[in-house]
Amino acid sequence: MTRTPNIALSAMLATTLGGLAVPASAENRIDIIRPDAPEFAAYGASPIGVQTLTFTNPDQIDVAATGADGDIARADRSLTVEVWYPAADTTEAGGTYTTILRDGTTEVTLTGRAARDATPAGTDTGPYPLVIISHGYPGNRMLMSPLAENIASKGYVVASIDHTDSTYSDQGAFGSTLVNRPWDQMFVVDQMAALEGDLGAITDATNTAVVGYSMGGYGALIYAGAGVTQASTEYEWGAPQGLLERNLHGSGSHAGLDDDRIKAFVAFGPWGNNAGFWSPEAFAAIDDPLLLIAGGVDDVSIYDAIRGMFDQATGTTRHLLTFEAANHNAGAPMPAPAESYAVSEALGWAPFEHYADAVWDSTRMNNISQHFVTAFLDQHLKSQDRSATFDLVPVAADGVWDLDDAGNPTDAHTYWSGFPNRSAHGLRFETSTPEDG
Repeated sequence: MTRTPNIALSAMLATTLGGLAVPASAENRIDIIRPDAPEFAAYGASPIGVQTLTFTNPDQIDVAATGADGDIARADRSLTVEVWYPAADTTEAGGTYTTILRDGTTEVTLTGRAARDATPAGTDTGPYPLVIISHGYPGNRMLMSPLAENIASKGYVVASIDHTDSTYSDQGAFGSTLVNRPWDQMFVVDQMAALEGDLGAITDATNTAVVGYSMGGYGALIYAGAGVTQASTEYEWGAPQGLLERNLHGSGSHAGLDDDRIKAFVAFGPWGNNAGFWSPEAFAAIDDPLLLIAGGVDDVSIYDAIRGMFDQATGTTRHLLTFEAANHNAGAPMPAPAESYAVSEALGWAPFEHYADAVWDSTRMNNISQHFVTAFLDQHLKSQDRSATFDLVPVAADGVWDLDDAGNPTDAHTYWSGFPNRSAHGLRFETSTPEDG
């Protein structure tokens, strides 16, 4: 979801950075793991490959091209998808990605560990669970690349979608995003399930998780079973001609998203509960494990509205990780590329604001997200016991570090599992189960 720019910050950046050239050597690394990162943020043992694929869904309703009245437009809907995967042991690590900034025009290079078009790992070590990643509005498939590359190294195939009408380069009518998000996500699961060749052979789409940020989180929650309200289908600024009724809670069309292949959902700063898109009954219909990640002062999706999702999803075990004092960019976007620091003529503000947080370091937030998302996926897609990661005192700062002379935790030790001493601060982690209500 588009965020209102901080005009004062933009003015300051224009003064201090606007005249500075970006160094030609700027690497914009997406793979940095800080020394104080929690345990499961570390890259896994597998080399990583990456491929760019395009999937076309034929003869779809073209929401962006449909007016308030008249004919409903139709067109083929093509989605570009970046796919990260475990690669053959002989793969040499390291590569770059070319992507577009928030201004929709500036091309930047990112540096990571994946090798372009590397040979996938053999089927003797796979198949691997599938993870779908869905960006915000606007965004693109590289926005959450630090998470995508990281979890691929741990034995997952990760497919990150460029949602048509919703990227930096083709941002269109918001109604298209409202209608299409969950269906794009399911369509990509279908296409990954149908892949042939070496990559298809190691992809287990019957064992999938969906990860979404902002509007990607909105789509993930609809996919998870929380259909939208009737009132939201009638907003003048929403989808035209009642097209959002496709996602209406309790409708036959929304029931078409019921998908046994999806085992868990992760939503970063999901948008929509702040604008009346759901009822408590809709959230109660979610029955797959859910991890919500949010900034404690999110003023786009509104933190209290995200807490409402956590409180009302009573049909499943769910977690809420809160970055205290963080805003909407908590934990999901990649660190701001060096080229984003200068004020954009097209935007009138620095794209930096689209990626960064005023309080938290982005790499630090990414590492914390990598830790919790990895544990969550391992728990629900690989049946690995990661329960200690989630059995935490709710306020990180309340944890007590207490080890005996041999370095073993004492009965008084309540520090967050996997976090180095003095590093678990500014965070909350809460869990509720159906038994809790």
